[in-house]
Amino acid sequence: MIYVTGDTHGEIERFKDPEFKQLRKGDLLIVCGDFGFIWDGSKREKNNLKKLMAKDYTIAFIDGCHENFDILEHMPEREWNGGKIHYIADNIIHLMRGQIYMIEGKKIFTFGGGHSQDYDFRRSGDKWWAREQPTHEEILQALENLKNCGNKVDYIITHEPPASLKDCLGVDVFQRIEAHAFFEEIIRTVTYEKWFFGKCHVDKHIPIKFYGVFNNVTLLK
Repeated sequence: MIYVTGDTHGEIERFKDPEFKQLRKGDLLIVCGDFGFIWDGSKREKNNLKKLMAKDYTIAFIDGCHENFDILEHMPEREWNGGKIHYIADNIIHLMRGQIYMIEGKKIFTFGGGHSQDYDFRRSGDKWWAREQPTHEEILQALENLKNCGNKVDYIITHEPPASLKDCLGVDVFQRIEAHAFFEEIIRTVTYEKWFFGKCHVDKHIPIKFYGVFNNVTLLK
């Protein structure tokens, strides 16, 4: 089974929540960015990763705004279910931007990254990476990958929401970045069943196809 949840921010306690008890051996849990367990390489972080490695299910995350890209981008790159990943452990992987994975017969398009609300504070403390924001080249590669599959996927997983949802969410969409325009292009040109996003820390269905996820662990299929 495939499940999706929102930002975990390196909080190991989240994995003790009742929501996670539905996960079984062989299941896949997708985290919609801000995974947070690849951050400082500390002893505490390594111990938390060991706890996650002991899980019977696979944890696959897209990057958000609170990742250490210096560490993340030095993880080994591999092929997995038709797309590129960064390998963390046998059951922990990073789903890279603009990739399309075939999982349990479903095509899943992933596109991480975004803009930090706490940019000014984190930048002054050397805890901010410009690479959190998707590049033009990554967007072009994503468009090419979507074109190669006929602009049709089953599910879309992003960290940022499409900018056009801001009124429905009742929050600011924060600073506009190039990815926002890209997401509006996807809405117009790509066929998909559901779109899941993190970032906003809400569990909310926005009819018909959009799902903000945070604490809930939602069955994808």
